[in-house]
Amino acid sequence: MERAWKYGKTRLYRAEKLYTAQNYQTFLKTFCKNFPDYVFFDPFRGKEVISAPLSSVEKVYVPKECLGFLTEIKRKDSLQELTLRFINFLSAKSDIAVEDFGVHGSIALGMHSAKSDIDIVVYSSQNFRKLEKTIERLVENGALSYVISNRLDAARRFKGRYMHKIFMYNAIRKPEEIHSKYGMYKYVPVKPINFHCTITDDSEAMFRPAIYKIENYKPADTVSVLPKEMIPELVVSMIGCYRNVAKRGDKIRVSGMLEHVENLENSEVFHQVVVGTGTSEEEHIWPL
Repeated sequence: MERAWKYGKTRLYRAEKLYTAQNYQTFLKTFCKNFPDYVFFDPFRGKEVISAPLSSVEKVYVPKECLGFLTEIKRKDSLQELTLRFINFLSAKSDIAVEDFGVHGSIALGMHSAKSDIDIVVYSSQNFRKLEKTIERLVENGALSYVISNRLDAARRFKGRYMHKIFMYNAIRKPEEIHSKYGMYKYVPVKPINFHCTITDDSEAMFRPAIYKIENYKPADTVSVLPKEMIPELVVSMIGCYRNVAKRGDKIRVSGMLEHVENLENSEVFHQVVVGTGTSEEEHIWPL
């Protein structure tokens, strides 16, 4: 089992290496050269990021609205019918209103095929936890099954099978769950660090970015030894596969960029660690 986990971790780690470091830097250089209007210097992060100008956005696909459009289609294909049946099934079993669900991915874009997966979202952290428990119960009863390819899949349990079709579910914040706005904070990278810690709050772990409040910071090497005032309060993952990989009380191993964060509205300062900066091949979160 340990060998299998190490092998699975290595495969996933290599995929993340390519995504977070090599690909992002390649994308950035390509966009700077060929699509400079899509590269934006963010003064609050002090670096260039890939971002589409608002003037170039023709349509925004909102998962809740896409679900509404799907219900209005008169001649639905088999996957569209199955998606609606699945959402209604989950709504009835979880007591979550259908209005709090949405669809994304190829189905939302109308680009799906018979082989496409069912990609759904649920709005709010509370609804996500309810849905998570409901799916767990349905798996125990044999109505659904999990699809697990590696240890992160096993930790997240976000992927399963319904009526021989693979589904995936994630979470989106409701407006009242958004507690910050662009320009509210200034972020300054300090240095890469490696450490172990304990999760104290997982209420925003299911979103992207995934936010974990932590305690019991333990450096994994001498470079990561920090003075008390620089010990991070949060681990923030920009990489989707590290959403919901640990719950309150769990221990994790983290490799990421330590950031100095200043609230520009009240001058408060704290530190956090970001996983998925696109500058290193080593950044990760592993459940212990």
